[in-house]
Amino acid sequence: MSDGASSARTKLAAKANTLMDEILKQLGELVLGSVPTICFFLLLIAAYNALVHRPLMRILAERRARTTGAMEQAHAAIEAAEAKTQEYEARLRAARMAIFHQRELRLKELQAEREEAIAAARETARERVKAALQLVELSTAEARHQVEAVTGQLAAEILKAILPPGVSASAGAEGIQ
Repeated sequence: MSDGASSARTKLAAKANTLMDEILKQLGELVLGSVPTICFFLLLIAAYNALVHRPLMRILAERRARTTGAMEQAHAAIEAAEAKTQEYEARLRAARMAIFHQRELRLKELQAEREEAIAAARETARERVKAALQLVELSTAEARHQVEAVTGQLAAEILKAILPPGVSASAGAEGIQ
C-alpha cells in the first residue's frame, strides 16, 4: 500500500503542479492584461493632479490667504474704529470740561457782578439813609430852634392868660424862678 499511496501522492502532486501552472499562467495573463489599465490609471492620476488637484489647491490657498488677509484687515479696521471712538470720547470729555469750566467762570463773573451790584445798592442805601438822617437832624435842630424861639413868646402868652390883668409877665416870671 505504500506504492499505491505514493503513486496517489505523485498523481496528486502532478495534478497540483498542473493546477498551479495553470493558475500562474492565468495570473500572468491577468497581469499582462492589466498593464494597460494600470498605465491608464497612472496617466489618469497624473492628469488629475496636473489639471484638477494642483490648480484647486492653489486656488484654495489663495482663497485662504485672501480670507486671512480680509480678516486681518477687518481686525485692523475694528481696532482703528475703537481708537477713533476713544479719541472722540476723549475730545467730547475735554469739550464738556471746557464748557463746564466756562460756565463756572461765567457763574463766578455773574456772582461777582451781583455782589458788586448788591454792594453798590447797599452803599447807595447807606448814603440815602445818612442823607435822610442828616435831613432829620437838620429838621430836628430847626424845629428845636423854632420851638425855642416860640417858647419864650408862648410862655409870655400863657403867663398873660393865667396872671391877673395888672401883673406884668416879666414880674410873674421873676416870681416863679
